[in-house]
Amino acid sequence: MAPNEANAHPHATDRVCLVHNGIIENFKELRAELAADGRVFESQTDTEVVAHLVTKALEQGASPVDAVRATLKRLHGAFALAILFTGEHDLLIGARRGSPLVVGYGDGEMYLGSDAIALATLTNRVCYLEEGDWAVLSRHGAQVYTADNQPVVRPVQTISVGAGLVEKGNYRHFMLKEIHEQPTVVAQTLSSYLNPVDGTVALPNLPFDLSAVERITVVACGTSFYAGMVGKYWIEQLARVPVEIDIASEFRYRDPVLSPGGLALFISQSGETADTLAALRHCKVNGQHIATVVNVVTSTMAREADVMLPTHAGPEIGVASTKAFTCQLSVLAAFAVALAHAKGRIDATGEARLAGLLAEAPARMNDTLNALDHLEPLAHQIARAQDVLYLGRGPDYPLALEGALKLKEISYIHAEGYAAGEMKHGPIALIDENVPVVVLAPSGPLADKTLSNMHEVIARGGKVVLISDAAGVAAHGAEAFASITVPDVDGFIAPLVYAIAVQLIAYHVAVAKGTDVDQPRNLAKSVTVE
Repeated sequence: MAPNEANAHPHATDRVCLVHNGIIENFKELRAELAADGRVFESQTDTEVVAHLVTKALEQGASPVDAVRATLKRLHGAFALAILFTGEHDLLIGARRGSPLVVGYGDGEMYLGSDAIALATLTNRVCYLEEGDWAVLSRHGAQVYTADNQPVVRPVQTISVGAGLVEKGNYRHFMLKEIHEQPTVVAQTLSSYLNPVDGTVALPNLPFDLSAVERITVVACGTSFYAGMVGKYWIEQLARVPVEIDIASEFRYRDPVLSPGGLALFISQSGETADTLAALRHCKVNGQHIATVVNVVTSTMAREADVMLPTHAGPEIGVASTKAFTCQLSVLAAFAVALAHAKGRIDATGEARLAGLLAEAPARMNDTLNALDHLEPLAHQIARAQDVLYLGRGPDYPLALEGALKLKEISYIHAEGYAAGEMKHGPIALIDENVPVVVLAPSGPLADKTLSNMHEVIARGGKVVLISDAAGVAAHGAEAFASITVPDVDGFIAPLVYAIAVQLIAYHVAVAKGTDVDQPRNLAKSVTVE
């Protein structure tokens, strides 16, 4: 949506004022219902719908607490809310579903924040709300309720103010915390690109004509490179623009052919990755338009690009990237939709459908996190392996590569990702009863072929871990050594959901092995030398 004053937080009526992180997935239906009641909207945001719903309940005689309770029942999505009420000077209500929310305890005052980092300068006593919780605050304390409206006591923790900047909260490791932050940060990232009211995708102002782009060169390293591989599938399938993708450290040394006026897209979490920055400068000298997908808006790559496509992942403490990866995927998906529309490959209806799927993604990612809380026993079995293989087709091939990279990085188990169809071209020689094989097989046009490759592995004694939706697991899970069921989602947003599954496998295996999850050996967060 447009970054203007009307769309900026807070949003208010004459009765309530609120701020919101995340996406209200069903806001269009709610907005239409409220508009039919004669309520006038002043913004294009999904947030304003919540303000009007609470106000409507208040006008019907509900108390502020009851009005919020009734409103929460009607909201679908991943969100955190903080709500104030006209004339209620000792009342603040917060709620979380999929997005983190922290209650801060001061001296005669209370706070709400997205994390301890937001409250570190105000208080060192915090309470982390759990999934589905909502809280009623006065200046003297807070009453927390569960998702089914039962009063509950959540522990108050004391943190050092300095540590508040890097506080793990209720999580054992930063990596696990950052995995669980993904619905929130993906929603925050997408909010910069999606207009939820008219179902459009908008990019920052471009100094070149997007519709004239005939070829794209994507350059990145490591996890960012795998995000770019997924982006290649999206861009070519939706926009029909050819995409060439390169590892940054190899790019300049093969003397690539760069047509004048082409678009070069660079992906980096830090915006300071040495090889990627050198490749950017090489493309600039050779007459390419330069776009960057970065998480640090003040970084060198951001400053030197013609256009910056920011992610909003926030600080990522764990060395093995998780939330930065899915935020990169979100930006690339939005870019692919915008490019497809600019090239005339999709009409307004097609754009609205894809924008709606992206708006749904944070909630489905949250569903995935809630569904995958049972991986520890499986992780202990994988932890005994010396080698692990990952298989996938289409966009799931780069996710197989990313899953293998995560496992290597933090568990030190040798792991490789392969395109599933490549198994017979060599890797199948590695298969025996001691080699777990993780197969990513969402339902869709490629599922049967992937499952055929899975059966080849099983026939040779391989221990298959199948990751699929309920239909895939019901049909084929019994043949696998183990299966992991993720929510059934459209193939367009499946990479965002399946990324969480491979991240959690790597995390739990590393914990089972007792490695340093957040600071694995020999690795640095930002690689600033070639």
